[in-house]
Amino acid sequence: MFDHVVFGVRDYEASKAFYLRALQPLGIEVVLEGPLGIEMSADGKTSLCLAPTDEKPAHLHIAFRAERREQVDDFHCAALAAGGKDNGGPGLRPKYHPNYYAAFVIDPDGHNIEVVCHEPGG
Repeated sequence: MFDHVVFGVRDYEASKAFYLRALQPLGIEVVLEGPLGIEMSADGKTSLCLAPTDEKPAHLHIAFRAERREQVDDFHCAALAAGGKDNGGPGLRPKYHPNYYAAFVIDPDGHNIEVVCHEPGG
């Protein structure tokens, strides 16, 4: 598991608003914000950091772990409401494994953001 992930964003305010709203179902909140950007975390141990940049960031794929499938559904709704573009609605992805329940959205910089639950449905 990672300690922190940092990546650059072109429109800092738009990206900040997107991630705070889209990841709220996972309990992600602001830990610290300053001239270098924003640090967000749900557990105080691992963090996602956004840094303003004029450079065009390379596209990346980030997957967040959810404890319950409902969090995946809530993420997808919240991310679309925050301006994300659908890249695969909530559902099982059995090609990965039988309980792989995930949703995907494209963020304001074109990054593929996923939330996945590995637990069986109930």
